Amino acid sequence: MIEINKDSQKGSDMYGNVAHDIYAQNNLGIESPAKLIEMLYEGVLRFNAQAKKAIKDANIEKRVYWINRSIAIITELISVLDKEKGGDISEYLEGLYSYEIQLLSIAGNENDLAKIDEVSNVFKTLLEAWRETSDVA
Repeated sequence: MIEINKDSQKGSDMYGNVAHDIYAQNNLGIESPAKLIEMLYEGVLRFNAQAKKAIKDANIEKRVYWINRSIAIITELISVLDKEKGGDISEYLEGLYSYEIQLLSIAGNENDLAKIDEVSNVFKTLLEAWRETSDVA
């Protein structure tokens, strides 16, 4: 299982702090970092669905809001990677997460539902894999 760098939140940027605060406020009873990661993945999926709805409704304000929320969560995921213990997996995830942020940015600028779907498919796969490894651990 990937180790989470507990000290990384000190240096996380605005997006990361926003994502962490959202989940910390709403889920004070979270018992494990593994559960937090699962919830962050689920959050990306929920926010992407809302962004797609906003694009279909031609609601620019909500589109920007929901895409920014997804990006905030992914930024938080990057900030908690423990590169010392996670090694190659952490490096791979950092690159993958960064790419997903790029896709969401493009999707927001171009109203591209397919790019949001692409990001959602990646996070569905990550969520399934995370749940499997969490159950084994």
